[in-house]
Amino acid sequence: MNFTYDVIVVGAGHAGCEAASAAARMGSRTLLITMDMNKIGQMSCNPAVGGIAKGQIVREIDAFGGQMGIVTDRSAIQFRMLNRSKGPAMWSPRSQSDRKRFIEEWVQVLSSTPNLYLWQDVVTELLVSDHTVCGVKTMLGIEMHARAVVLTNGTFLNGLLHFGRAQIKGGRTSEPASYGLTEQLIQLGFTSARMKTGTPARIDKRSIDFSKLQIQPGDSEEYKFSYLPSVHRQLKQMPCWITYTNPTTHDVLRRGLPDSPLYNGQIKSIGPRYCPSIETKIITFADKSQHQIFLEPEGVDSNEYYVNGFSSSLPWQIQLEALQTIQGLENVVMYRPGYAIEYDFFDPTQLLPTLETKAIKNLFFAGQINGTTGYEEAAGQGLVAGVNAHLNLIDAAPFVLHRDESYIGVLIDDLVHKGVDEPYRMFTSRAEYRILLRQDNADDRLTERAYQLGAASTERYNLLLDKRAGVTRITSYLSATPVHAADINAWLESIGDSPLQHGCKLLDLVLRPKVTIMALAAQVPELHQLIDDLGERATEIVESAEINIKYKGYIEREKLTADKLRRLDSIRLPRDFDYQSVQSLSTEARQKLMRIRPESIGAAGRIPGVSPNDICVLLVLMGR
Repeated sequence: MNFTYDVIVVGAGHAGCEAASAAARMGSRTLLITMDMNKIGQMSCNPAVGGIAKGQIVREIDAFGGQMGIVTDRSAIQFRMLNRSKGPAMWSPRSQSDRKRFIEEWVQVLSSTPNLYLWQDVVTELLVSDHTVCGVKTMLGIEMHARAVVLTNGTFLNGLLHFGRAQIKGGRTSEPASYGLTEQLIQLGFTSARMKTGTPARIDKRSIDFSKLQIQPGDSEEYKFSYLPSVHRQLKQMPCWITYTNPTTHDVLRRGLPDSPLYNGQIKSIGPRYCPSIETKIITFADKSQHQIFLEPEGVDSNEYYVNGFSSSLPWQIQLEALQTIQGLENVVMYRPGYAIEYDFFDPTQLLPTLETKAIKNLFFAGQINGTTGYEEAAGQGLVAGVNAHLNLIDAAPFVLHRDESYIGVLIDDLVHKGVDEPYRMFTSRAEYRILLRQDNADDRLTERAYQLGAASTERYNLLLDKRAGVTRITSYLSATPVHAADINAWLESIGDSPLQHGCKLLDLVLRPKVTIMALAAQVPELHQLIDDLGERATEIVESAEINIKYKGYIEREKLTADKLRRLDSIRLPRDFDYQSVQSLSTEARQKLMRIRPESIGAAGRIPGVSPNDICVLLVLMGR
């Protein structure tokens, strides 16, 4: 075999799969190395993709030619659009997946991608020459050469699992940890620390009394992640179920706290504040008599259920006893207990916005190695790292997503300029341009750029052009077509809206909160026919047109703000600038600017501790 490649990706989780497929699609001869060919794209925690802000990331990945949205749609067993009661900037798609099918779909994607090769092994060492990565060495003693390497090691770097006081070395349950890379990277000058995450117990469907639970069905609408019309949900749709803990549950859990690794000093690493364990919940929210629990199916043909909201590292006996105090779970049988896992990560301020490391050329980090948590955050980083690994090799301009372009851009900008003090999770509140970064317009924001880079296909680009043309046709018709008060008032009154005093354009009616284009089309035959002519993408196109019309003023105002701030991002800072010598900068600013070395004035302004006065000083120094 020829073990020489353009790009090697280490780890076949969500970051690794996107990184490898992106680099290969763009033309790089790419090798994806995984410990286990049967665990590619493994959903280590809950069997779901998307959610608040995370769903926007998946749509962005799809819009850029990535694969997560396609894989999720094809393995979906429940789909919901969250936050529909709020404005469209907050709408977030979420899908339950069949865990086994999710892996199978990823294997199919990777196996059918030209230029992409797979190898089962463990990477123990990087090959580095003159501060440039040139390959990897594996546990089998094989030296594999490449011009770029992407590390997506997840929770495997010196991973340690905690089941009460019991400790097991591993990267996931029943899977070995990875050793050697952390120690080498520290010798190369990188800073490493430890993080913690956890997962709940898995239980047997046959032991659940569903008659005592509240059902949570999916949406009836045909929403999905992928913009490709050819991609559809293929599996039977299944409900989730809701129940609650109670004071008796909490009493049992408190009894186990002396054996909890989180509270007996066994675990000292940083844990996720926004996804606390059940033992943390009963302490932090001691006044609460109950906590919501979601029971989520693991697959169409599986009896395994995921107990969402009950992450725990308590002894298995305590977990089981506590679960059996919950309504509907009185006779529950456990497949395996929950556990906590500690693992190594690297301070992401050691990375450029391309996710290339500052210390070693052509070495990229993506996923939990950067201190993030979540499949979606990992996949978004993997996509950017894979694209830039390829671009580096052809001496092309780096690919960087800005904060007003995507949630992925917000994620990476936060990581490389602010660092992390806990596992980073994306929320809509982290994005200051939420109205621009909606789930419905990810293709309009990203697909054309992806097509120009060679990351998205001609098919995707043509679909974007067709959608833009459809939105224009709908908007133009509404803008040009008048309606008489006598013809529409009866309908307006029937929906509880005020009647017209005189005629207006149809567009003016759409601006009303109670009026939708689809409902209006039932009253206007020409509009109904125009929508019918859009074909199977009619709902998507009409929704996009309606959001653009109703929120036009907000969208334009946010674009104006973003454009002003983007100018600061265009003022570049020299990589070797000596901030320490500028006494007019605050001491904290000098220290952080020397350590992080931002690419631009705008990026410097987003570093905590760099004040507006410090930015003014930098502007003067740069001749502005």
